[in-house]
Amino acid sequence: MSAGSVSADSFARESRAVLDGITTSARDDVRRAAGLIADCVRADGVVQAFGTGHSQALVLEIAGRAGGLVPTNRLSIADLVLYGGERPEVLADPLQERESGVAARIYALVEPRPEDLFVIVSNSGVNNVVVEMALHAKERGHRVLAVTSLAHTRAVPASHPSGRKLADVADVVLDNAAPRGDALLELPGGGAVCALSTLTGVMLVQMAVAESAALLLAAGVRPPVYVSANVPGGFEGNLVLEERYAGRIRRTAS
Repeated sequence: MSAGSVSADSFARESRAVLDGITTSARDDVRRAAGLIADCVRADGVVQAFGTGHSQALVLEIAGRAGGLVPTNRLSIADLVLYGGERPEVLADPLQERESGVAARIYALVEPRPEDLFVIVSNSGVNNVVVEMALHAKERGHRVLAVTSLAHTRAVPASHPSGRKLADVADVVLDNAAPRGDALLELPGGGAVCALSTLTGVMLVQMAVAESAALLLAAGVRPPVYVSANVPGGFEGNLVLEERYAGRIRRTAS
């Protein structure tokens, strides 16, 4: 790609091409992901979403947003401080996500039920904490849905002691189609700019949510979804829906 190809128009063009591609290529995986989500909701489970770094943007897309499912939870390393009583200084360590045992501590703080579904987001799919969370969840009977870049994860070595990557552990994998390193537009002389994984990840997740809503409706179940708190009655109506999952979902300031 030439230097002249690095522009707003080129990113819009190239990213749209990837989005158009995954709406077709990921169709079967989206349906399988939707089945996991619908099964979780029907079983009175909670969708436990976890990611680190910029993957938290996609976790926010899943948990606690207008138009999204109510039985959703956002898990993060910050939970160690917010709910686990650890000193805030632990969050200053940028390598915290690579430490052994972190995922197990985060998992214990939320006390999931077996019917809960874990959605784990990681572009590389190799950081220790995401693989550990997937393994920990599977060992305790949960289904695991992964959102990751297969191109990236196949191009880098595993870092977890098991030798496994997130995609190896998950029941269903949604491939965000991001390139190795995530950035889409190549720069002259090397390197690249403009990350893609959040854009494509949002598309995949929302497709899966839409399909899961269709499955629930077909089964005679009204999907429990949030209304924007910024419309009249939205906040109050959401509180009523949240009561069903009291003590199982967290809604903190963000």
